Amino acid sequence: MEDIIAGAHAALTQPGSGQILTFLLAGEEYGVEILRVQEIRGWDGATQIPNLPIYVKGVINLRGIIVPIVDLRRRFNLESVPYGPKTVVIVMKVEGGAKSWTLGIVVDAVSDVVQVAEAQMKPPPDFGAAARTDFVRGLVTSGEKLVIALDIDRLLSPSEMTPLKELRAGH
Repeated sequence: MEDIIAGAHAALTQPGSGQILTFLLAGEEYGVEILRVQEIRGWDGATQIPNLPIYVKGVINLRGIIVPIVDLRRRFNLESVPYGPKTVVIVMKVEGGAKSWTLGIVVDAVSDVVQVAEAQMKPPPDFGAAARTDFVRGLVTSGEKLVIALDIDRLLSPSEMTPLKELRAGH
């Protein structure tokens, strides 16, 4: 795992690289734009805050910045499993309107860093109004696997982000 994390951090210095950091969640492979990744940390707990949505694990203090932590399994309505030694938090920069903020997502394990050309990205299937898929940027084939590329800015709706932004601001 350290080799993947080191590779991911090295890729952060390559502007316009077209790379995504892939990770596992319930046996499926997902990816986020590598330039959004600020840090990858092993799971070490979070301070729980009352009355937040079930998918928000709490907050961590990351060098003086309060970072909300979202459990992607819960966010995607997947079965919860105990966190293990490969469980990590991917700390990312999220853009919302004219502001940006920091968000951590809990995933089962980091997988790889994959080079992706925009032409390789296929749009997600249309499931109609029955399913919200606006946070899926596209689907990419990597080797034998299909990677679901996420648009981290759309992972949470504006109404879901508001309480998290207020947490970060200290309200």
